[in-house]
Amino acid sequence: MYTKRSDTELLDKILGGDQAAYAELVQCYQRFVFTLALRFSKNREDAEEIAQDSFVKAYCSLHTFKRTAKFSTWMYSIVYTTAMTFLRKKKPEFASIDDESTMLTVHNVSEYETDKVSLKSRSAYIQKAVEMLHPNDAALITLFYYNEQSVEETAKAMGLEKNTVKVKLHRARHRLKDKLELLLKHEVKELL
Repeated sequence: MYTKRSDTELLDKILGGDQAAYAELVQCYQRFVFTLALRFSKNREDAEEIAQDSFVKAYCSLHTFKRTAKFSTWMYSIVYTTAMTFLRKKKPEFASIDDESTMLTVHNVSEYETDKVSLKSRSAYIQKAVEMLHPNDAALITLFYYNEQSVEETAKAMGLEKNTVKVKLHRARHRLKDKLELLLKHEVKELL
């Protein structure tokens, strides 16, 4: 019967040259990494590329992991850095207002108002609002609330000071509230 090995055991095996152990570590963290990458990129193809690049970078720099934090925190910092670099390099897409698809998008915005009612739960509204945030704000919210990382772990993952994380988290919550108000208008009062 197979039992799951701890991160520490896997890291020791990998550093000892066991490539199969790295495959096991990737399998353990692939959903976590992909979800984070998708949160930053908001695009499945880009998220796959960011996730793959993150695992390659992690493998190449595994010997630098000091184990003072959890492996997931260290991995998050790699995903975050990789995603931010990827997004900076990616050129924004612009559409002409004369373009028919742009006009359809504008028309669909009014349809979106009626589609709001079909969202099933409060968490769906919150998730949508988080997706509307700047990637840095989304990262803070994701780490602190969804992944239940402490302020210290969040600071390590993002390469920030603890007090800076507190301030940025406070501001991110306010921006999240603004996005929720935009999505829900009057219903936001019921959520908060």
